[in-house]
Amino acid sequence: MKFELKKSDKNGEFYFILRDQSGNAIITSEGYKQKSSAKKGIQSLIKNGAEGNIDLKVGVTSGKPFFNVKATNGQVVGKSRVFITEEDRNASVEELKANITNATITEEA
Repeated sequence: MKFELKKSDKNGEFYFILRDQSGNAIITSEGYKQKSSAKKGIQSLIKNGAEGNIDLKVGVTSGKPFFNVKATNGQVVGKSRVFITEEDRNASVEELKANITNATITEEA
């Protein structure tokens, strides 16, 4: 797994993307005004993902499965992409829990 930390050309905010072993985007972050805040978001995602603070969800209108990684205070620190099946989502969650602490970080910003 790897995190890509980028600065948006459109709004100047920093974002990170977590990619799985195959290079598929699993989680895309919200925008952060400062790079240091985005890095804190990555660290929170690593900590809470490894601890299994994961909320399995299904989209209300789409009916498609996804998941949120939550901090201990209940705040969402990462929202996954939408998956085709619950099995795909669940496999992604298991990969995240097993590999998140070994994720590398690449800064493109």
